[in-house]
Amino acid sequence: MGDGAGGIGYLLKESVFHADQFIDALERVADGRTAMDPAVIAELLSSGPSNRRLGQLTDRENSVLGLMAEELSNQAIGRRLFLSESAISKYTTSMFGKLGITDDDNSHRRVLAVLTYLNNP
Repeated sequence: MGDGAGGIGYLLKESVFHADQFIDALERVADGRTAMDPAVIAELLSSGPSNRRLGQLTDRENSVLGLMAEELSNQAIGRRLFLSESAISKYTTSMFGKLGITDDDNSHRRVLAVLTYLNNP
């Protein structure tokens, strides 16, 4: 996203079920523009400065977050880092806390964490 290349889209599952939103997003991405779910953008904007928070992560948490950005599941991350899925879950919980990403029904914590990671200059 940071390189301005365009042609990037991310919709939450809930938005994909709305045909008009989905088709609009597909057309924007096909035209080389960006289509981001409004709920993700709103959460990102309300979360405040993230660079300081990213600096609080341990090396292992940064590794987990980087692999999460590659769309790997906790199980796949664990295999890559030679750790149990339970250990990865503990790292992600700690990471979410340090990033100020709360656990509620309206947030998509993995998405928000990855967006924070990708938007780090």
